[in-house]
Amino acid sequence: MKLIQNISGEKLRGGFYTPSSIANFILRWAVNGNENFDILEPSCGDGIFLKEIKNNKFKYNSITAIEIDKEEANKSSKINLLNTKILNQDFYKYLNSTNDRFDLIVGNPPYIRYQYFLEEQRLEAEKIFEKTELKYSKLMNAWVSFVIGCSLLLKRNGRIGFVIPAELLQVSYAKQLRNFLSHFYNKINIISFRRLVFPKVQQEIILLLCEKNESETHLIEHLEIENTDGLEKIDVTQLKSPKKKIDFKSNKWTFYFLEQDEINFIEKLFNQREIKPMRYYASIEVGMTTGDNKFFTVPSSTVKKYNLLAYSKPMVGRSVQVPSLIFNKKDWEKNVELGARAQFLYFPSIKEIKGKPLEYIKEGESLGINKGYKCGIREEWQIVPSAWVSDALFIRRNNIYPKLIVNEVGAYTTDTMHRVKIKKDTNLLNGKGVNLNAFVASYYNSLSLAFAEICGRSHGGGVLELMPNEAENILLPYNEKNEDVLSEIDKMMREGKNIDDILKYTDKIILKERLGFSDKEIKLVNGIWKKLLQRRLARNGH
Repeated sequence: MKLIQNISGEKLRGGFYTPSSIANFILRWAVNGNENFDILEPSCGDGIFLKEIKNNKFKYNSITAIEIDKEEANKSSKINLLNTKILNQDFYKYLNSTNDRFDLIVGNPPYIRYQYFLEEQRLEAEKIFEKTELKYSKLMNAWVSFVIGCSLLLKRNGRIGFVIPAELLQVSYAKQLRNFLSHFYNKINIISFRRLVFPKVQQEIILLLCEKNESETHLIEHLEIENTDGLEKIDVTQLKSPKKKIDFKSNKWTFYFLEQDEINFIEKLFNQREIKPMRYYASIEVGMTTGDNKFFTVPSSTVKKYNLLAYSKPMVGRSVQVPSLIFNKKDWEKNVELGARAQFLYFPSIKEIKGKPLEYIKEGESLGINKGYKCGIREEWQIVPSAWVSDALFIRRNNIYPKLIVNEVGAYTTDTMHRVKIKKDTNLLNGKGVNLNAFVASYYNSLSLAFAEICGRSHGGGVLELMPNEAENILLPYNEKNEDVLSEIDKMMREGKNIDDILKYTDKIILKERLGFSDKEIKLVNGIWKKLLQRRLARNGH
């Protein structure tokens, strides 16, 4: 964690300013011919929304603009809009004390992490969550509380138009916000961009446009454009009528990129008890946190130099070191030969270490490794906790698709991979228990890979990441008979066959023959996977 004194004032204020094209578009959508709106801008910065109101002669009844930074508030005051008050104060305090209500609230809320909040701000932010009976978390970001708080300041029929991180669509800490928005608003439009709007901070953003109207319907639509230039071509009147029904059971909003028939198919699969998520068959946990991977995961040359063989265990830490869905002894030995950090040092108590290995420990202490945070809090810094071998491995960050791997050699892994432990409950599957090879083989199909995209989150560069709880949500068409395709998938991977060729083989057996999918359904689910994959990879110029 960076110390607060090392963070720029701009970052502490969340001061990444809105392009005029975005401010103009949100106002065109929101005002849309109305002349008597009471408008709020909760974090006005240098006043870009106010400037756009003035330059485009948007009509309104009143404007209230709030800005915590005095210098920025002064800039906004100089815009000189009629019937406008600029308040130089903290938005949270304003929200928790005002009786004002608004027809329209627009803006770009600050992106500030919980740890940078002042104590007073934390207390005020928590009050917002108490009002909505939502849980306040230390993972929370300021923009989340701004969106919830502003929603509470709307009149019966009101709108919000915000620039917020695309994290809303997928991250776990925004799950309750997605649920709140789904129930609170009747119409939601999301505009996303294939190119970064704020490239300096590598922050992917969306435009969140919400409207409540006291009807019983809850609809959502997602529109993706290349960049901010495309906003001029959007007919804002079309945004009045989103078409897709909101699925209140959905954990993520990622699949609203899909068409309604594709969404209906996904929802149908979610509701079928026949196809269960991975958590039914296995538990997934993060890999070891060593405290210093360079010290604890080493090449064979280091093992030989310090006579560490007695403490050395097989290790795998990178996806490139795993050529297939089975990680065997030959694969590991090849990594050793290539000089990879393929050995994990599992040390006992210091009193049991002597000779050359003790020299290695002392060298680590001379480098200050024992004083690092993770090592420093241990009773004996050289003993890595939670060091155990899993049945399978699941790669955390991925390019084309996440691999699920049989850990045949019994390798340890760091937190670059997740550890998968098959459930030993003999009551599962009519008393047969879970077959590891069948479990892994059952994962390699278009359905599971589509759900990996839906359950995970994408990062800059097109990387797909799944945390353990997200991986556990992937639907898995498990069948004990699927064990018989494991060796063929392994062979195809080792021969360099691409995933499309593998899926043609596995979908026919796993989805069609053993699950009863029609050719049409297989084509549909494969198309869903490819659509979500291609959208993600587009962020890396693929």
